[in-house]
Amino acid sequence: MDLVGLAGSINTLVDFCARRDVPALEPASADVAILFGGSIVAGADIFAAAIRAGVADCYLIVGGEGHTTDALRRFLAESILGETRPETEAALFDRYLRRRYAVRADLLEQESTNCGSNVTNALALLRAEGVPHDRLVLVQDATMQQRMDAGFRLHAPSAEIINYAAHRTFVTETLEFADPPAGMWPLDRYVSLLLGEVPRLTDDADGYGPAGRGFIAHVDVPAEVHRAANHLKESAYFAPREADHRWAS
Repeated sequence: MDLVGLAGSINTLVDFCARRDVPALEPASADVAILFGGSIVAGADIFAAAIRAGVADCYLIVGGEGHTTDALRRFLAESILGETRPETEAALFDRYLRRRYAVRADLLEQESTNCGSNVTNALALLRAEGVPHDRLVLVQDATMQQRMDAGFRLHAPSAEIINYAAHRTFVTETLEFADPPAGMWPLDRYVSLLLGEVPRLTDDADGYGPAGRGFIAHVDVPAEVHRAANHLKESAYFAPREADHRWAS
């Protein structure tokens, strides 16, 4: 097995998917900062720092229940909260923020089940609450940040978006995490999630863009990203995440 080559392909996908538009979140950057429930716990740590720094005027956590919820519940029950409750992702993250950092979100959206409803429900809640949202900071898992940006570009085309992925976790030449953040996915799950993004972001008949399902705005997927994804799939060690139809509606 060519570990070096596989590591390079994984890191190519990370570099593409884990989008950060700025090197750091600065005070007064946005009207609203949004944390999404698909993130690992490291995203909540980023969000707590943003609240303390005064990055935005309003802080919103978005997430009902979806394909990442069980992993979040397990990690928080085992490491921080000491108990498991059938809470939404937004409620779990808010409780974590209050318990660990003594900060909290202004708003929680607890009905969404996938990236598409994350976007539409978040915007609907902000409109209903009369919260200005011309400038948005988005904090999502490394694997889904690029798609979250595309969703907001479709549904809020006039908004200024600042992407700040919860983490950018690269692998070493031995396929290990050098410094894994809190709640980090197991390697096979991480690669599966990254691989699953490439067909979703590809703007063709099978993707989520305008040429396909119309869930997101167009995304330019570089040729090297397609090559990296194909290399990983052909290795037979990794496979893309399949859609879970429980959360597709």
